[in-house]
Amino acid sequence: MPSTHVDLALEGMTCATCAGRIEGALAAVPGVTVTVNFATERASVDIDGVTDATDLIAAITKVGYGARVIDREQRETEPPTDPVLTLRVFVSLALAIPVLLVSMIPSWQFDGFQWVAAVLTTPIVTWGAWPFHRAAVRNARHGATTMDTLVSLGVAVAYLWSIYALFFTMAGTIGMRMDMALFGYSPHSLYFESAAVVTAFVLLGRLLESRSKRAAKMSLTALLNTAAKQAVLLVDGREVTIPAGALQQGDTFVVLAGGIVPTDGRIIEGQSAIDASAVTGESVPVPVGPGSTLIGGTINAGGRLVVVATAVGTGTELARLTRMVEEAQAGKAPIQKLVDRISAVFVPLVIVVATAGGIVWFVMSGDATHAVSIAVATLVIACPCALGLATPMALLAGTGRGARSGIIIRGTDVLESTRRITTVVVDKTGTLTSGHPSVVDIFADGVLAETVLGDAARVEMGTDHPLARAVVAEATTRGLMGEVASGVVAEPGRGVTGNLGKTVVRAGSLDWVAETTGPVPKAISDVAAEWTSAGRSLVCVAHGNRVIGFIAISDVVKPSSREAIRSLSKLGIRAVMASGDNTAVAELVAREAGIDEFHGAMNPADKRDLVARLQQQGEVVAMVGDGINDAAALAQSDLGIAMGHGTDVAIETSDIVLVTTDLRRVADAIRLSRSTLGTIRGNLVWAFGYNAIAIPIALAGIMGPAVAGLAMAFSSVFVVLNSARLQAFRTS
Repeated sequence: MPSTHVDLALEGMTCATCAGRIEGALAAVPGVTVTVNFATERASVDIDGVTDATDLIAAITKVGYGARVIDREQRETEPPTDPVLTLRVFVSLALAIPVLLVSMIPSWQFDGFQWVAAVLTTPIVTWGAWPFHRAAVRNARHGATTMDTLVSLGVAVAYLWSIYALFFTMAGTIGMRMDMALFGYSPHSLYFESAAVVTAFVLLGRLLESRSKRAAKMSLTALLNTAAKQAVLLVDGREVTIPAGALQQGDTFVVLAGGIVPTDGRIIEGQSAIDASAVTGESVPVPVGPGSTLIGGTINAGGRLVVVATAVGTGTELARLTRMVEEAQAGKAPIQKLVDRISAVFVPLVIVVATAGGIVWFVMSGDATHAVSIAVATLVIACPCALGLATPMALLAGTGRGARSGIIIRGTDVLESTRRITTVVVDKTGTLTSGHPSVVDIFADGVLAETVLGDAARVEMGTDHPLARAVVAEATTRGLMGEVASGVVAEPGRGVTGNLGKTVVRAGSLDWVAETTGPVPKAISDVAAEWTSAGRSLVCVAHGNRVIGFIAISDVVKPSSREAIRSLSKLGIRAVMASGDNTAVAELVAREAGIDEFHGAMNPADKRDLVARLQQQGEVVAMVGDGINDAAALAQSDLGIAMGHGTDVAIETSDIVLVTTDLRRVADAIRLSRSTLGTIRGNLVWAFGYNAIAIPIALAGIMGPAVAGLAMAFSSVFVVLNSARLQAFRTS
């Protein structure tokens, strides 16, 4: 039975432990493979069997959480930050600050201050901390513990102990004064300020975390928002405005100057420049004309274009890119699986440690108040939020930043691969070069160069050979297209004959033209031989029985390619070129691009074998390509990088997809992946180090509950802000 994929939006998750419980519940459903991402609050589920989405939602509900199916046909915008959470934060802070100040500063303590503190703290620990209590009770009902359990227990113990002391000890006496220390222990019996400040700080941390996660996810929403809302459909010569979603494949539509391209298409009329910066990250508009392909969401920066739709809806390039980003963000780096296992046992272990610590301090000192302070501080400071956020927040920020620059990182294992890359194998056509043959030089004998080019174009206008298209395109650009030749006859693979008035014009291979004209003069044949050896393809042009010149055509190296190779070299990565063209052409392109090692006349198996041979020599190899002939090498490589304009099979076998044709993005993709991996590691070092240091400090009685709450909140905010630094990543 074929497998199906379901994406679920999850509700009620508050920490990595929640994500682990949901993942465990879904994994227990027969035929289900699942990944739950805490940062994105999504579950990515593959079902192989009779299970359906209803069974998945039931399994999640059974462990105390909510879920709903995400319809990929109707993308959702990211919801605004919860207004109730914002209100809880500000109200809790407004009430907690006076409680903290009056508890800390004896000179501000008026008669009965402790009763006022109790009144101000009560709404904080009930209404303000209600999300923690509710989640703790819900999880307890299912025999589980989460970070909410730690916060709820810490706040409840501090508050209830203080209420007990207020009513049943001397702490409630009017006129009583007390000292409070943020660090160490002060011999007083009230912890209202601890309950209030812990609640306020944890809520504040959760608000900042929520806003940062939303900002990271907005990178994907921004990609989606580039799509046009309307399209101008061409119907029997009339222009009709319709919703962009109503376009069908094969429809002809118009894109005016300044307009957004509503869907993927191919230009059939018009010349312009396309601003693709919102989709590919390319800052310079790209010239386009008849035959050029367009990506939906790009902007027409020039003249009027008539376009035929080649893909609509979920079949567009923009939709495909979005799916790839979502799949990457839903994944987990290998280290995250270890973190998940630790988080699953961390909370119950902390409860045991905090309880044991409180008991030990009570036995040693006989001071119940001190023992409660130790237990509360340990419970609060040990919340594993930072651990749960360390990997997904960095991955969310890194993949989102990449999407805005036309770099799609397709999986979490990619990050580890990029760290070790030593060699990049680069395809030639369409990767180092433009992929479109163009006129690079003209030789004329006794006539103007414009005559050679114009006459050849007028004869070749009706043919579809790549060299003929290059000649026609150049003549059109120079304004040399006159009346099309009559009586055109094409000989496939050889050339074309046509009549321009009374003159018979031939355009084709030198050998074919020479069969009619007789021996070609040595001066002409010498130049032809020189240009051919330099890797150029020639179109010979003759008037009657006389050769008047020839046109040199080449697939030119893109201006950015040489800079791209230099960027790789700065990263300590050497470039090797692999091409299906002959060795002479390969050498010419390699020399222009600044590549020392090159291989020509390679078929798909040869490219794959080249990658394998380099791997056997101890190299860690990345392969960059765009065609079907590159797919085997992409699959063989340690890291496959596909150019986004390439074939589906090349993209599907790759690990990173570059939406742009700019080869400089290869180095950018490697740098971004390495930066993301470095951020994940930095986050984990902080998260593990924080808990390793903070818990013993709390158990030693050095840190009070209020500071413990602040430290715990800061640990999560640090991870979020450290991950957010990836948003400032600069491309070359």
